[in-house]
Amino acid sequence: MTQQQSADQPHDTSLAEEESVSLTSELIRIDTTNTGDPATVVGERVAAEYVAEKLTDVGYDITYVESGAKGRGNVIVRLEGADSSRGALLVHGHLDVVPADPSEWSVHPFSGAVQDDYVWGRGAVDMKDMLGMTLATARRFKRDGIVPPRDLIFAFLADEEAAGTYGSQWLVENRPELFEGATEAISEVGGFSITVKDGVRAYMIETAEKGIAWMRLRVRGRAGHGSMVHEDNAVTKLTQAVAKLGTHKFPLVLTDSVREFLAAITELTGMEFDEEDLDGSVAKLGAVARVVGATIRDTANPTMLTAGYKANVIPSVAEAVVDCRVLPGRQAAFERELDELLGPDVEREWISTLPPVETTFDGALVDAMTASITAEDPGAKTMPYMLSGGTDAKAFHTLGIRCFGFAPLRLPADLDFTALFHGVDERVPVDALKFGTRVLDRFLRNS
Repeated sequence: MTQQQSADQPHDTSLAEEESVSLTSELIRIDTTNTGDPATVVGERVAAEYVAEKLTDVGYDITYVESGAKGRGNVIVRLEGADSSRGALLVHGHLDVVPADPSEWSVHPFSGAVQDDYVWGRGAVDMKDMLGMTLATARRFKRDGIVPPRDLIFAFLADEEAAGTYGSQWLVENRPELFEGATEAISEVGGFSITVKDGVRAYMIETAEKGIAWMRLRVRGRAGHGSMVHEDNAVTKLTQAVAKLGTHKFPLVLTDSVREFLAAITELTGMEFDEEDLDGSVAKLGAVARVVGATIRDTANPTMLTAGYKANVIPSVAEAVVDCRVLPGRQAAFERELDELLGPDVEREWISTLPPVETTFDGALVDAMTASITAEDPGAKTMPYMLSGGTDAKAFHTLGIRCFGFAPLRLPADLDFTALFHGVDERVPVDALKFGTRVLDRFLRNS
């Protein structure tokens, strides 16, 4: 290898491919459980120090930041490109994972086991797989003297699983200079394949996310003895309101991202999506239907109930928490519909809100994504889609950065991939990691 290589020269990625597997496994073994409660969070510091060591080992100057609380570690490095006057590309991922109960798993969720052609464990798809591929690629670029076309910022972040309060949100508000010059970004929940027809794979690239709005409902009534007739029961009134909200179907709204996705599926399969029965049409998409179906309308799912302190006491207050996910441009209309649905007796307040994110599926970066995918999987197609959940893109979007979900994986046709996110027996195919490393390498050398 020469000391410095241009981006378009041929490259041997075999070492990086093997490293992506071992790095993913080792990252899974580091328990970074994020309960959302600062008192019980394990913290990301050990994982951040592991990443820092791997990057320092090949010559990077790292920035380590604890974002708003002890142990909430973040690592950021910048690799200078051939043209630093161009906007930098941010490649970001989160170190934390959601909790896992070992008694429910086939393997221990923090074993990082490599068996049956998969890497197993909590975070295997959300998102230590992308961290492993990113870390392996960043190490290779530095080790082999590869100069990308523009600056690359690699960021390994805390607290995404609790809305980024002690991660991306804190960094954007307190350390925005770490992302100076970044105009575009890639991260999780995109770039994975679905098999649509006769072995033809389509790679779903995330271009949009619904907004997150966690809401508390509160109903007040008259306290009393549980043995008596009681017509002003806060628990009864709350449960009636929650049931009404939980079974309500919000109006159908097709955003540009969803329309483009459905049009691409129609082009590939001939499947029509009749707006008179869009739910039924989307259901025919198989496993991915649960994701797409959640992006054709707003949702409001009750998730928590709190009331009372003794079996024979009717409480004066009852509360519920509702997880609302709102389409771009729909917040005001959504709130009006909530008011009409719940009525004046139900108080509501927003616990946490994060904005929707949406960009267009075009431009040089999208072309580079498509080219990097098809170079490794000839005949494949790429298409945009909207994520029903949320990522750290919500923070970086506020800096004017154009955000995409692009963590490339070529997946077996029979793998229910979306069910693995926060699921039991989370795992990622070894071959998918190696494929993704090759794609990511090509993409970063030509973006």
